[in-house]
This record gives sequence, structure tokens and C-alpha cells, in this order.
Amino acid sequence: MAMESSVSNACYYNHNVTYFYDWVGKKVSVTWTARDFVVIGLGLTVCLIVVLANLMVMVAIFMNRRFHFPIYYLLGNMAAADLFAGIAYANLMLNTGPWTRTLTKEQWYIRGALIDISLTASVANLLAVAVERHQTILTMQLHSTMPKRRVVLLIVCIWAVGIIMGLVPSKFWNCECSLKDCSTVAPLYSRRFLIFWAVLNLLTFFIMVAMYTHIFIYVRYRSQYVSQHTSEMQQRQTVINLMKTISMVLGAFVICWTPGLIILLLDGLLGKDSHANDYEKFCLVIAECNSLVNPIIYSLRDHEMRRTFKRILCCLCWRGVAQQREPPPVEIDSPLSEETLGCVQKSEDQALCMPQDTNSKEDSWTMPGV
Repeated sequence: MAMESSVSNACYYNHNVTYFYDWVGKKVSVTWTARDFVVIGLGLTVCLIVVLANLMVMVAIFMNRRFHFPIYYLLGNMAAADLFAGIAYANLMLNTGPWTRTLTKEQWYIRGALIDISLTASVANLLAVAVERHQTILTMQLHSTMPKRRVVLLIVCIWAVGIIMGLVPSKFWNCECSLKDCSTVAPLYSRRFLIFWAVLNLLTFFIMVAMYTHIFIYVRYRSQYVSQHTSEMQQRQTVINLMKTISMVLGAFVICWTPGLIILLLDGLLGKDSHANDYEKFCLVIAECNSLVNPIIYSLRDHEMRRTFKRILCCLCWRGVAQQREPPPVEIDSPLSEETLGCVQKSEDQALCMPQDTNSKEDSWTMPGV
């Protein structure tokens, strides 16, 4: 009995990643197959699209002054979390399959921490958006009066929480000293940590859904007594449209991440009996798609965001065409001087790239196409 107790309490810091995979019975590929190359190729392609799409959202929010409000700063931070998720998934693709055997434990923990950070940042950001909308909509305002300094502090706190949750498994809560507690999905993670992490995220999902349900009930009740004045009707419709967009973002996030969290919860509770490895890759693909869904939702739901996307693409395409059509360095007889030609070209570039905002004198919160 004393021998068994000493073995169960021993720590295995000097063992490599493969040892823990073998312990939980999770197979690691030895050679590359055609299927592996297809999966990695498609995965990296999706990751590249995710990074570019969310980068465009961030640029659009930075460029358009109509988006310079707390709610859009938080949505921009959400895009940053999705962009980070794309990088995390790309890193996972480049360190999977037979490459897993070559990873050190530090590299393996970093691989998992990147995904943990992106998920935690996304959940915390969605919760911050829910709280902001709840406080704002109850007064039937489109935007809150939260100072920019407080918004920046909130964003910093969101990423701080994400980084902390990403470092917890590698520093404090793993199974290197308790092999019986090892997860089958993430062999170095503690099953108790997976239970804690999954329950915490699912509980946060429930809180956010409850808050948005209360918001919609309140808006519907308030709309029955609102004045028929045109300006009030337009503001109410803008509030409702923005709420629908945010709710779609939340719904897509819950749908894409809930299967994976349930798998982790079952793995934490049942261990090998959960057969979580049979569904792990399927759930990971669904979760990866979520980072691509949000830019699509913004494009379909927000007219102003869609216009800003077109301006960005127009400027990029025009600059590319202008560089390709740049005349060769030869003398051309022309009645216009070289300086005049440069001014004409510059004015054309500005005309194409400058936002055609004919309503610049309107209130900045007025976005009829939200």
C-alpha cells in the first residue's frame, strides 16, 4: 500500500509529451498521410481567411468615426480575439500529427494556452458587451457614455483574464503529479481544471443569454408606449437592429463553442469512458468556424460596416492597379507638366479612397443602416 501511494503521488516532470499520450491511450500519428496534408492545408487556409477578415473589421472600426463608441470598441476587441484565435489554430495545425512527438512540454502548453486565451478573451468580451448593452438599452440609448479611458481599461482587463486562464494549466493545474487525473483530450491537463473551465464558460453563456432575453422583453414592452415621432422611431429601430446583430454574434458563439465545452466537461467527469477523442476534431472545426462567422454577420447586418469594407477594398485594389499601370521612366510629350500630372493623380486617389460621407454633420450615433 505504501508503494502504491508513493507511485500515485510521484511527479513526472522529466517525462516527455508522448509518455502522457500513451498513458491516456491517445494515439499520435507516426507518419504523414494524404488526409493529414489535406486537413492541415484546409485548416491553414481557413486560418488565413480568419486573420484577414477580422483584421478588416478592426481597420473599419478604426477608420470610420461612426464606430468610435464603446460598443464598437468592444466589437473591435472581439475581432482581435477572433484574429488571435486564427493565429492559435494555425499554430495548432503546425504542431499536430507526427509533429506532436517532437514537442517539448513547454511548447505543448503554449499550443494549448493560445487557444485558452482566445476563448477566454472572447467570452469575457461578450460578457462585457452584454453588460454594456443592458445598461444602455434600459434607458433606450444607442450608445453608453462610458469614457474611452474606462473602455481601454476594460479591454486590458479582458486580455489579462485570458492570459491568466491560459497560464493556469501549465503553472498550477496539470496532471504531472497525478496521472489518474490526466485528460484524454488534452493529456497534460487536469480533468478537474477542464470541469472548472467548462462549467465557468457554460455558466457565462447562460448569464449572457438571460441578459439579452431581458433586454428584448424590455425593448418590446417599451416600444408599445413609444411616441410615433419620426426621430424616436428611427432611434428605436437602430437600437433594435444593433441588438439583433450582437445577438447573432452571441448566438453563433454559443452554438459553435457549446459542443466543445460539453466534450471537455464529459472528459473531465468520465475520463476514458467519455470517448471524447472520437468527437474532439469535429468540435474543434466548429469552434474554428466561429472566428470566421462574426465578420460575415457584420457584413450582412451592418450597412455602414459593409460600406466601410468596400472603401477599404476599393483603396487596396486601386493602389494595386495604380502600381501596375505606373508609366515607364521615359519622356512623354505632354502639355501638362510633371508636377501637374502628379497633382491630378493624387487628387484621383483621394477621390476614390476618401469616404463619401454626405451626412458628416449628422449626429455620430445616427446609423440608419445598422
